[in-house]
Amino acid sequence: MATMESLIGLVNRIQRACTALGDYGGGDTTFSSLWEALPSVAVVGGQSSGKSSVLESIVGRDFLPRGSGIVTRRPLVLQLHRTEDGAQEYAEFLHLPKRRFSDFALVRKEIQDETDRVTGRTKQISPIPIHLSIYSPNVVNLTLIDLPGLTKVAVEGQPDSVVEDIENMVRSYVEKPSCIILAISPANQDIATSDAIKLAREVDPTGERTFGVLTKLDLMDKGTNALDVLEGRSYRLQQPWVGIVNRSQADINKNVDMIVARRKEREYFATSADYGHLASKMGSEYLAKLLSKHLESVIRARIPSITSLINKSIDELESEMDHLGRPIAVDAGAQLYTILELCRAFDRIFKEHLDGGRPGGDRIYGVFDNQLPAALRKLPFDRHLSVHNVKKVVSEADGYQPHLIAPEQGYRRLIEGSLNYFRGPAEASVDAVHFVLKELVRKSIGETQELRRFPTLQAEIAAAAGEALERFREDGKKTVIRLVDMESSYLTVEFFRRLPQEIEKGGNPATSTVDRYTEGHFRRIASNVSSYIGMVSDTLKNTIPKAVVYCQVREAKQSLLNYFYTQIGQKEAKQLGLMLDEDPALMEKRQQCAKRLELYKAARDEIDSVSWAR
Repeated sequence: MATMESLIGLVNRIQRACTALGDYGGGDTTFSSLWEALPSVAVVGGQSSGKSSVLESIVGRDFLPRGSGIVTRRPLVLQLHRTEDGAQEYAEFLHLPKRRFSDFALVRKEIQDETDRVTGRTKQISPIPIHLSIYSPNVVNLTLIDLPGLTKVAVEGQPDSVVEDIENMVRSYVEKPSCIILAISPANQDIATSDAIKLAREVDPTGERTFGVLTKLDLMDKGTNALDVLEGRSYRLQQPWVGIVNRSQADINKNVDMIVARRKEREYFATSADYGHLASKMGSEYLAKLLSKHLESVIRARIPSITSLINKSIDELESEMDHLGRPIAVDAGAQLYTILELCRAFDRIFKEHLDGGRPGGDRIYGVFDNQLPAALRKLPFDRHLSVHNVKKVVSEADGYQPHLIAPEQGYRRLIEGSLNYFRGPAEASVDAVHFVLKELVRKSIGETQELRRFPTLQAEIAAAAGEALERFREDGKKTVIRLVDMESSYLTVEFFRRLPQEIEKGGNPATSTVDRYTEGHFRRIASNVSSYIGMVSDTLKNTIPKAVVYCQVREAKQSLLNYFYTQIGQKEAKQLGLMLDEDPALMEKRQQCAKRLELYKAARDEIDSVSWAR
């Protein structure tokens, strides 16, 4: 059979880990709260109900801040650990894990100071709990959560909302089905007006989760007693009522030892005419044992549901970690490998766009099939080969000596002038494909899921790809311009060999000589040049796409990031780490997710270690 130490200690460890992760209920609702599922004992009472004295009696030590107004301004998770007889008592705070407190006056001061660190000295309240563990042979294994005292009036320096804020905080604890309510009421006040009982009645109407504690029995008017309450006649609970006699203010002022106070409490009940028959079930020591036993039974009963919640949460967290991406190793080799893998993932998607696995590559074919032919058709050859311009060019080419048969120099100048017009569509084709490739790079980066978490690397890849595409564009422009220049540098001979025959087709040389300077003559020259330019246009319409694909598309597919790979291979670990710098919010989310996952897996292992005893 699992011991109380193992079950309560298990919950203690999980509670501390939850707080370290910021899981103390009511906060982030992205994942199920493990804190909410853990059984706990919440101590509830109005101001001056004797709540602090009850806790100190259970512990056997003075350690809680005292004073007027709202003293407890943050939940105090008080975890008691029974040690072997004769062992030294000490306390530890979760926020000071390496420091042991053997002076409990310093424990009180640290509670005050830690409260002020979070709330400031403005008497505000905060839901962030303080975790205090006390190790002593004079306690039982038990966890109690001390909550701010319920009040009806804000004290000076506090907002009017503090009354409602405190009630909402207390309610958030006690309304949990896993919460055991320790409702503390003073015996010298009417139980019907008890703040603690009023709240307990609302959240636990059957009284199944509520333990009633009656304090200040020794301060009741002579001739009266609290038997109607303690024996369940005034207000019935399914759990027992327990009477407590705390130290008087005079005892507190005299620093009466708590062990002495416990003995005096036992003597009070043993010798009381009113409560003597209940003496064995009264007092702070009995209350502590009763709560410890009950808490252990509640934990045991709730282990299956806690395990179920943990398993569900682990699945959710694993899925979220897959979505966020796993943490990156810090050594240079692993970082370089990660960067190369991310680059390859991007490169795969980019190639899919070009090859047709994803949309976008078809726009390059559209440049060749639509834009280039349309641009070639729009070239101003009609103006360049008008009769007026042909006559002007031919005449200027002849100089002082008119041409004898065919105006060869005129033809050359007309053709060269026409061929210059092809530069524009050739360069425009290069630019159009460059624009498509840039857009596909941008889309591919956005579609590479693994890259989304690394904005710096995204920018680096985009810049490297952009630089490479610029180099490919320059090479493409040089190549297509060279194609145009090649057409200018060597004109097709067969075409010109036909021209004299066509000119002399009239048969009469004299007629030809006369006709040489007529409008029809220049029209024939324009027509001949136009035919030649059309032939060249058909050639370029095929060769320009070949050059563009070879210089730009093919290079982009084969070596888009080659220069980038050379650069990152020379970088130091720090530089690689900067490239893998993530969005801080994403990193924080993953870190919290990883910590929570680690906690839940550890909690599952610990529960498995005691679940055999259920």
